[in-house]
Amino acid sequence: MASPEEAKLETFMQWLQANGVELRGCKIKWCGSKRGFGIFSDKDVCDGVMLVVPLDLAITPMRVLQDPLLGPACRAMFEEGDVDDRLLMMLLLTVERLRKNSLWKPYLDMLPTTFGNPLWFSDDELQELRGTTLYRATELQKKSLLSLYESKVKDIVKKLLTLDGNSEIEVCFEDFLWANSVFWSRALNIPMPHSYVFPEMQDAQDICDPEADEKRSQIEQSDNLTKEGTCNPMTGDTVWVEGLVPGIDFCNHDLKPIATWEVDGTGLASGVPFSMYLISAAQSPLQIDQEIYISYGNKGNEELLYLYGFVIDDNTDDYLMVHYPAEAINTISFSESKNQLLEVQKAELRCLLPKTSLDNGFFPLNTQNGEENNKSKADQVCNYSWSGQRKMPSYVNKLVFPEKFMTTLRTIAMQEDELFKVSSMLEELAGPERERQLSDTDVQSAVWEVCGDSGALQLLVDLLRVKMMDLEESSGTEENDLDLLKKALIIDSHEDSKQCLSNLSPKENDSEEPKLMTRNKWSAIVYRRGQKQLTRLFLKEAEHALQLSLNEEEFTFPC
Repeated sequence: MASPEEAKLETFMQWLQANGVELRGCKIKWCGSKRGFGIFSDKDVCDGVMLVVPLDLAITPMRVLQDPLLGPACRAMFEEGDVDDRLLMMLLLTVERLRKNSLWKPYLDMLPTTFGNPLWFSDDELQELRGTTLYRATELQKKSLLSLYESKVKDIVKKLLTLDGNSEIEVCFEDFLWANSVFWSRALNIPMPHSYVFPEMQDAQDICDPEADEKRSQIEQSDNLTKEGTCNPMTGDTVWVEGLVPGIDFCNHDLKPIATWEVDGTGLASGVPFSMYLISAAQSPLQIDQEIYISYGNKGNEELLYLYGFVIDDNTDDYLMVHYPAEAINTISFSESKNQLLEVQKAELRCLLPKTSLDNGFFPLNTQNGEENNKSKADQVCNYSWSGQRKMPSYVNKLVFPEKFMTTLRTIAMQEDELFKVSSMLEELAGPERERQLSDTDVQSAVWEVCGDSGALQLLVDLLRVKMMDLEESSGTEENDLDLLKKALIIDSHEDSKQCLSNLSPKENDSEEPKLMTRNKWSAIVYRRGQKQLTRLFLKEAEHALQLSLNEEEFTFPC
């Protein structure tokens, strides 16, 4: 007897075939509760094209507006600005999941019913994220989604179900939360041919049809329908549209992908015009039953967990987000003057610090060759020295912190005498009649020459120390997290829990006892441990740069 997963897969395969999907060199298989379904090599194909999906099957904003049931009502709301392109797709997913006879049922039945992103964490699991950027982001996002559901989505979904004769169906927040997670974990940014998104009218009836003209005008004038909103200048014939592509979206992620997807507007590559196809990127023929991975992009664990619900241990693409709270600026001395300077400089109050940038620093990790960015960084700082009063720091090529953020911190950290000197320099540059309009570069140059780096680096050290305190307050040190991960026994299901408990043997030392934990908890610990590690490493960089800066400024800048 077929398992529930096998039965769903068989129905889905029939649905794909009925909708023109061609599996030429691959098959879809169940990978277990941890990863769901995936795509595997089935046979060798000479041109490398393993899967072809017509774009007509993609769930896009245009598809929703053209839907016989949802289209008219959604178009009216879209024209009024009540819904945007992403909400259109989430509404379709929510409604079709609840409809009794949905044409999308074979596809929707294949999708996960729960997700590993923090919006689905239990209260205990969410506590594991305390002190991280993701903890606060999750709280805010869930509150926002709940508000959107109560104020708008719930009534819209009920209205659409009533139009279909399903007024008795109950709608709950979890239905919308599911649709939101499906969209963010599976949607692609698709470079669609312009002629597909805006087809030319083929006959006189279409040309004279006011409704068709209105429809075309509506889509063309929308600012929200496509992610980019304009044609790609490199191709001149591309419109970027977000959407879900059934079939392609079952490819799992890997840092070393062996396939990629492309869009075929003419049919020359795949034999199917206006299609998306999966093509092998491997240097040699794939082995039978080898899983076909694609890349979701160079993403840190914060983004992977927030969007897709998984993390990568020791992720080379990890990053740390550091920010200066905007509300704190109004509490510092001379806040009004500093706010004006920050505005002129187009200041950035936050920055992302990639793990790979440490290769350019004082204590490289050797994750990549970091020499390529050094000269361009030196040139950037050189351009700031228009008065010649301050010498170029010897450590400039080793400073791993973005200049834009350093400029912000220099301005915030300015003392009263430094603020006066900056103002004097800018007044001199502008002229007695203010005949010259000061640029952001002018202000940045003046601030750097007066203040140097020490004030900014001291403020950065303080920010990183506070960040480390927040991270460690609820969950301890990086070493504590590493110890938990070493002992972790991950439970993906209730059956896993029973099996693990039955296989465990008592340990003489409690410290050696394995720790049963859900995958969500494990993911949270991997993510927060990475944040602690990066905070420690960037703090070490900032403290070393601060010491060098203080030493050099003591001898090179006149009092």
